[in-house]
Amino acid sequence: MILKSTIDRIMEATDIVEVIGDFVQLKKRGANYVGLSPFVNERTPSFTVSPAKGIFKDFSSGKGGSAVTFLMELEKFTYPEALKWLAKKYGIEVEETQEAPEDREAENRRESLMIVSGFAAKFFHESLLETDEGRNIGLSYFKERGFTTEIINKFELGYSPDQWEAFSSQAVKEGYQPEFLIESGLSVKRENGSLYDRYRGRVIFPIHSFTGRVIAFGGRTLKTDKNVPKYVNSPESEIYHKSNVLYGLYHAKKSIREEDNCYLVEGYADVISVHQAGIENVVASSGTSLTVEQIRLISRLTKNITILYDGDAAGIKASLRGLDMILEEGLNVKVVLFPDGHDPDSYVRLVGTSAFKKHIEESKKDFILYKTNLLLKEAGNDPIRKAEVIRDIVESIAKIPDSIKASVFVKECSHILQIDERALLSELNKMRQAKAKKDGERQQQSTPRNDEPPEDLFFDPEPQTREEDASQEKEIVRLLLLYGNKVIDWDGIANTYIGPFMIAELNDVDFENSACKKFVEIYSREVENGVLPEEQYFIHYADKEIVDLSITLITTKYTLSDNWYEMHRITVPDETANMKATILSAIFHLKMHKVGKLLANLRKELQTAQSPEEQDILMSQYMRMKKVEKSISDYLGSVILK
Repeated sequence: MILKSTIDRIMEATDIVEVIGDFVQLKKRGANYVGLSPFVNERTPSFTVSPAKGIFKDFSSGKGGSAVTFLMELEKFTYPEALKWLAKKYGIEVEETQEAPEDREAENRRESLMIVSGFAAKFFHESLLETDEGRNIGLSYFKERGFTTEIINKFELGYSPDQWEAFSSQAVKEGYQPEFLIESGLSVKRENGSLYDRYRGRVIFPIHSFTGRVIAFGGRTLKTDKNVPKYVNSPESEIYHKSNVLYGLYHAKKSIREEDNCYLVEGYADVISVHQAGIENVVASSGTSLTVEQIRLISRLTKNITILYDGDAAGIKASLRGLDMILEEGLNVKVVLFPDGHDPDSYVRLVGTSAFKKHIEESKKDFILYKTNLLLKEAGNDPIRKAEVIRDIVESIAKIPDSIKASVFVKECSHILQIDERALLSELNKMRQAKAKKDGERQQQSTPRNDEPPEDLFFDPEPQTREEDASQEKEIVRLLLLYGNKVIDWDGIANTYIGPFMIAELNDVDFENSACKKFVEIYSREVENGVLPEEQYFIHYADKEIVDLSITLITTKYTLSDNWYEMHRITVPDETANMKATILSAIFHLKMHKVGKLLANLRKELQTAQSPEEQDILMSQYMRMKKVEKSISDYLGSVILK
């Protein structure tokens, strides 16, 4: 367990804007920062970061919390993992109550796969640099490709010995469980139950997660045997989903944000060569066709993508659909081709950094215009094929969500295609109307028909009661968070804090909402220990349920402008103007509601009472509760309402 003093140092050093800025493109808005949600697909920013409070709130997904919570939600870290990631980022030594060697049988399956992948990356990298076979074969190959020692170390490139069990036997010997070696794809199980190495005799390209942990591998053979596949890649696993990963993104993300552009290439070597040339905002789609998930990863960092193609016409045509997906996600796409069959790797090695950058600047073309020219050239003078090209181009334009940008492309393409602009606009509108109709029908199909009763027609009123309970209980929690450390200075009550006062007043109330109940128990325990917990205590609490509750209650999607009153002359009520009314109203309205429920239950019991004696007991309880109800009502009327 990490010492509290270490946790405090980590929290003090953490800049939540800087941390989240590694994953999301943030823009300053007033005192806060906003960006697109990294958890759901959206076009209008609903993700807010408050540096003053050290919290984020995503109003699309409902998620919220501290920098630690953010890492846990996005990267699926455990609480200690998130703390250690932050500690590493800010150069803080982690002190723990007990020595924590890497646990070969980790607390959860996902962490076990992470640990074994990290071990494999170290094994392959050391095999490359420290064994004769690795240096003579693997390192020689990388050096021939022009990779420097610095770039080899940065990308943790490696080599798997050309032996059946070199890695597997070493991993088992060091205590790693065979089931995780198999599930991660590092080892393959024979019929007799023994293991052999998947990547034997290959140079290794480790694939990193967004936060830099190794989650998969690509292995390239150096043999010329046509029966041996050129590349072997990790299978899908709990930690690796290739459609959600971009090779090189961990090393490129900072540069992508700074340059406000992402270069997209095809292979591992392309990424490494271009990165080595000083152009670090470059990624590859990890040997798979570009996916929507990968596009959204990029869109968190920039809205501009430049595709660096190797000039192969068949490959370019096959990728056009993928580029349409980029347009649909609202990103700007440019295309760069390289001459004489070169790919980015070979071309940057041939001409150097300056000429490579110059070629990109001079050759880049907007995707829509590039696609128009490419397909038009293929169509030649065939009018039917030209008509198909026009529809294809309009389909691409129709995917652009920005109508102004779309209209600009219509104008440009009408000139290239030598067709009236109005005809293109007409076709564009038809496609958009058809899409809108299709989307409407799809939505209608997912909604119950009017002549079919919804599933919850015969509902139990109890859920509504629970909702009301939760609402009133959450109001108590909100007030404790915001004002618990404020001193009371009311008529008849003074020189005490609001938090302990509220806890004392509510000691006879049983909270039903699980999160609220847990919160009040924690708050009461801290007060008993002589500590007055503030909102930061709960924002950074280890229990996610407590963090979620706290963030939800202290954040709002909307804030009033500083000049609201001057502009509109409308006064917004301020609950702090009369704290006595605010606090007592919340306490006694909650008590009144609880008493009301007790009375309702007693009435039900009276109706089903079997004997006069039972009726007398229940009636006596009922009358006592009515007196309590009246006293609360009188108190509310005299203190709150007057």
